[in-house]
Amino acid sequence: MDKQSILQINDLKVSFQSGKRLLPAVDGISFQLKEGEILGIVGESGSGKSVTSLAAMGLIPSPPGKIEKGEIIFEGKNLTHISEKEWRKIRGNQVSMIFQEPMTSLNPLFTIGNQLSEAIRLHTDLSKREAKVRSIELLKLVGIPRAEGILTEHPHQLSGGMRQRVMIAMAMACNPRVLIADEPTTALDVTIQAQILALMKDLNKKTNTSIILITHDLGVVAEICERVIVMYAGQIVEQGDVRKILKDPQHPYTKGLLKSVPDLRGKKERLYSIPGTVPAPGTVQQGCRFAARCADRFEKCHAAAPDLYHSEKDGHEVRCFLHTMKEGSEHHARVTS
Repeated sequence: MDKQSILQINDLKVSFQSGKRLLPAVDGISFQLKEGEILGIVGESGSGKSVTSLAAMGLIPSPPGKIEKGEIIFEGKNLTHISEKEWRKIRGNQVSMIFQEPMTSLNPLFTIGNQLSEAIRLHTDLSKREAKVRSIELLKLVGIPRAEGILTEHPHQLSGGMRQRVMIAMAMACNPRVLIADEPTTALDVTIQAQILALMKDLNKKTNTSIILITHDLGVVAEICERVIVMYAGQIVEQGDVRKILKDPQHPYTKGLLKSVPDLRGKKERLYSIPGTVPAPGTVQQGCRFAARCADRFEKCHAAAPDLYHSEKDGHEVRCFLHTMKEGSEHHARVTS
């Protein structure tokens, strides 16, 4: 039986004011998250991953940010134009987020117990005492030893891994339906990284929480995700089943990202890196946004922008002229421009 979609992003465009110009950071992306699914979003810095997650949480700063078009649909309700008051009921309660750097997300002046209790009492009718009991339960759930003692400590007294666990506990405080994790393991060493990923996978199994994992690390995606979206310069360039994309990537950018992953078995003198950098928003006016960095580009890539094509055989989506030439355009349907 197919799982139901819990969160849907339709043709979303988010721009930021720069002088007199509106520069698109996210440009017409569409995807859906299913119940109990772990979905990965990958791409370099500047590809629009974090802006997508902030839009899904109603946290785009306005000004300078603006949702120009598109829909954010959660459990059948369009959240795009709801008030801040309505957002507060959803944010943290039904849709939660784990931010990249826990030291900047936790208040250094308050104890862990204080901050956890506040998050719980903001969205529930629990008393102060009940909120404390719930805080201890959550800290135990995320694998923190001596949970009761941690409540009286301040963020600077904890290690990076412990702080990240506290952030996950805070995000899980109200049993959200959707958990968005923005680079949750970036500042952690590999051992703690593995523990945090195992913890998120475990929480997903125990609570059936749908997770969007935003990362630049394809190794992390391979570890816990079922589907993956590859973003570049504000657009989706490829999306589909994780195993299929890792085994047989179709877009030159995805191929480049996979080649950049260190292989412990190989003895390469130099690690591969994609030449050039992600273009600044609004700078590519014509052609494919990846063309300047692509080794497989040809004349059409500079003249026209490829659509996102949907393969009818397996649901795979790719934004590349080479892919449709190879597979045959009769097997593809245009998704979006």
